[in-house]
Amino acid sequence: MNSTQELYQSLEKLNLLEDLRDSYWWPNSGTFEVVVGAILTQQTKWQKVEKSLKNLKESGVLDLEKLAEFDLKELQTLIKPSGFYNTKAKYLKGICESIMNDFGSFEKFKDEISREWLLAQKGVGEETADSILCYGCYRPEMVVDSYTNRILNAFGYEFESYGDIKEWLISGFEDRDAKFFALYHGMIVEFAKKYVKGKRVDVSVLEV
Repeated sequence: MNSTQELYQSLEKLNLLEDLRDSYWWPNSGTFEVVVGAILTQQTKWQKVEKSLKNLKESGVLDLEKLAEFDLKELQTLIKPSGFYNTKAKYLKGICESIMNDFGSFEKFKDEISREWLLAQKGVGEETADSILCYGCYRPEMVVDSYTNRILNAFGYEFESYGDIKEWLISGFEDRDAKFFALYHGMIVEFAKKYVKGKRVDVSVLEV
């Protein structure tokens, strides 16, 4: 695998996104729900996040203003399926309060948010920030996760930082839109679900 273009083309040939749950891959893209999901999915599987999101929906609090004012203990209980619920509840409530204080609404947040603002929030690292920007705000940001690093390692690539991996992935794709990067990352995740087993990465199916 000599370039990000080759990786993208190889992933595309596998038709990994045949059954798209959302046109941007992430469920309910472009909504406040992405902010919640991006925080809850840290260090856990998406299936567990879905249980927490279901709890929030059924309780009628999957809403920016409501979560900003919601009782912390009750929030911890509702998101318990996602794990690390005490910490995640604080992060989630904190970012909701900050969005309300600095932007006043999710729509304004979508229009005016910067990556720097997100990274300044407690509990928001680079992967979470890029997930919110790409899937929640439709900004052309490439998300890098542990799967990406493991796949590239299997091809002999070694990177020192998140930023280095991201730079490699977007090289030559700088003019692409948010949907391109959303689906590129989505293909990587769907590939990993099928071909990454423990420490083993079956990259043979990705040979160009």
